[in-house]
Amino acid sequence: MTSVALRPAEGIPGDRLFGFARYNSGFDPSDPQPLPKDRFVVLLKEAELASLQTRFSADSQILEVSRNSEFFWFNMRTSQGRKDAAAFLHRELALADPEPPVFVSSEPHRFTDVSVVSPVMMNAISVLNLASVQALSRHLSENVHPARFRANIEIDGLPPFAELDAIGSTLVFGDVELRLLQRTKRCAATEVNPETAERDLKLPYLLRKHLGHTDMGVYVEVVKPGELRLGQSGHLLA
Repeated sequence: MTSVALRPAEGIPGDRLFGFARYNSGFDPSDPQPLPKDRFVVLLKEAELASLQTRFSADSQILEVSRNSEFFWFNMRTSQGRKDAAAFLHRELALADPEPPVFVSSEPHRFTDVSVVSPVMMNAISVLNLASVQALSRHLSENVHPARFRANIEIDGLPPFAELDAIGSTLVFGDVELRLLQRTKRCAATEVNPETAERDLKLPYLLRKHLGHTDMGVYVEVVKPGELRLGQSGHLLA
């Protein structure tokens, strides 16, 4: 996205409003409750997800998936489209579940990693400091791709890891103000190489070994609305 309109107490428009709930996940669209992310089809458990390139329009609800130069389209507005997409994932990912997953949505409920913490965190936005990723790469003598951390917003210009010690501070970009809520603890999903779909770096273990914690990036909440644009300059307000 080259720009996005942000509003207080809301996440990125369209972000994590849809998901594939695993067999017997316990998710009820009529009474949505936060559940552990492993109840859904996620990279944490399915490294092969990284081999799928996907695009999804929340407006048209057309899901496009490409793999090995093959393209597939599913109309998620229709029952058949949802079933076909679920069957595709069940087959292509070789899911061990006895039945395909179920495509679910219950807006404004969001399937964020920290939705189980609080309603505020359910609408949190993830921010990644690229300088921190570069510093980690130097520590490990490995090229760590920022895509491993699947952030909503990537920023540059702060010192490495400055964001981790700035909880409670505010990032200001024009009219937009983002309050830093908490550090982002990393899980086994970051072990997966986004280009090869292989688990080739035990990042949670390596973060703890080299830095003494498993944190990379922060969660923020929108406290002042406005438009955030790609390449926009800003500053950290203590």
